[in-house]
Amino acid sequence: MSAIVLPGTTVPAQHVNLKLGPGLIQRTGAGEAGPSIISSRAGTLNHSSNGSKWWVESNSRRYVPAPQESVIGVIAQKVGDGFRVDIGSAHSASLDGLAFESATKRNKPNLKIGCLVYARVSLAHKDMEPELECFDAQTRKSEGFGEVKGGFLVRCSLKMCRDLLDPKHFLLPLLGARFPLEAAVGMNGRVWVNAKEPKQIIAISRCIEAVDPDNGGADEAGVKALLGALDV
Repeated sequence: MSAIVLPGTTVPAQHVNLKLGPGLIQRTGAGEAGPSIISSRAGTLNHSSNGSKWWVESNSRRYVPAPQESVIGVIAQKVGDGFRVDIGSAHSASLDGLAFESATKRNKPNLKIGCLVYARVSLAHKDMEPELECFDAQTRKSEGFGEVKGGFLVRCSLKMCRDLLDPKHFLLPLLGARFPLEAAVGMNGRVWVNAKEPKQIIAISRCIEAVDPDNGGADEAGVKALLGALDV
């Protein structure tokens, strides 16, 4: 059940493996029995079905990095053995050249400026620049992370990205039933899409833009009508 919270509201988040998402911080104050969880922004409080993940959903325009979130970044600069990556946040993120599956000092990815990477936020702190990794934290395998080639990058609202990551959302299954496609959804308002034909890639991007709540939020019937008009 969702609830409206304001900055400073205490959140009853408790779990053995508690993970805090955007909009929530842990505070330890003098005289308190233990650490408390409070909201850092106004929005709707949400949590996973088992109560292990909590976050505040708001109509924020700028992405605020949170640990373990997947993002799509653009290589902006090569620095030493690593890279600076634009992820749409207030500060660029750093990506070490060894933060890839099977990467060594002699065998590191040769990423060019402007390349797209699908990465995971490994460190996010208000006083430090975000850090990225291109492998799964548990398996140490790429699991889809790394450089993404070809395709097209769609920019949308942060809420649209969260909706696309919901298995119950209709859009990606609807498009996948019509033609094969690839998609990588970042929590930072970016979606990478690819398909066999250029007109299919255009159709995917147009549908994402149409369904985006910031653009009116078309429903399933509206998407089907749009696909019919695009003849795909």
